Amino acid sequence: MKVGDLVVRKSYGGDITFRVEHVMNQMTVLKGTDYRLIADSPLNDLLTVSDTTLRRRTRQAQIKMIQSVESIQQHRKRQTERRKNDIQSSETTSKASYFEMPGKILHLDGDASYLRKSMAVYHQLRVPAEGHYVPESKMSDTVAQLLPRVKPDIIVITGHDGVLKGLKHRDLYSLQSYKNSQHFVNAVRTARQYEKHYDLLNIVAGACQSHFEALLQVGANFASSPGRIMIHALDPVYVAAKAAYTSVKDTVQMADITPHMITGMEGLGGVETRGSYRVGMPKWKDLSSLQVTPSMI
Repeated sequence: MKVGDLVVRKSYGGDITFRVEHVMNQMTVLKGTDYRLIADSPLNDLLTVSDTTLRRRTRQAQIKMIQSVESIQQHRKRQTERRKNDIQSSETTSKASYFEMPGKILHLDGDASYLRKSMAVYHQLRVPAEGHYVPESKMSDTVAQLLPRVKPDIIVITGHDGVLKGLKHRDLYSLQSYKNSQHFVNAVRTARQYEKHYDLLNIVAGACQSHFEALLQVGANFASSPGRIMIHALDPVYVAAKAAYTSVKDTVQMADITPHMITGMEGLGGVETRGSYRVGMPKWKDLSSLQVTPSMI
């Protein structure tokens, strides 16, 4: 067994595919390939994933991803048509064109591979987004540095997490029972200190099994995981994208987001929040063909 191998854990019935991150003596550190989970495991509990199994699981994950993306695209199409009808229904603006301004996303990710996947989805959905790979322990400081420069409408703070095993007295109310929830809480607190208004900065935070209640209490709009379950790597992305394309006139509600997520409401929850999508008029002109009479000497 070596770093980079794809494996499953025998003791868990091979339910999740992991990539081996570190090997030390007879122990390994693992990161989920599709779920935002970090775990450790003895070498003798691991099985290498066969090419057939890997292809099947990859295909299943891709189908779920495609369905979620198509669902968001359909929502965006319906919203665009509604905005177009609203604008054209006015006599004074019936002939005017308009432009769209979806919310801007700042995405901080504790996993470089997941960051690449997330940015690809933002690009596919045409959501303006800036992404950074940041270890969970450094996220609070990075948030403080990036927010004043990027000035996003939405910030995603995610990576890997999990409930620690082997604790003598496990208390799910305590942040000490989680791998990285304390780091996420610190980052959310920093972001909310920067912008206190929930509708001006939408915060999506957490990973697999994260302390949902603690994240909401320090200011997250949406967080994982109410049911302390494994969340899919792209669930925070779908929530952020939905918020980016929901009108500032409307609120983003969990009942609207759930169909776009792979792990559902047990994986991510939150509070109703206004969207970040705006319409402007008139549509931007092609300045290369615009005839302008100079007015300055």
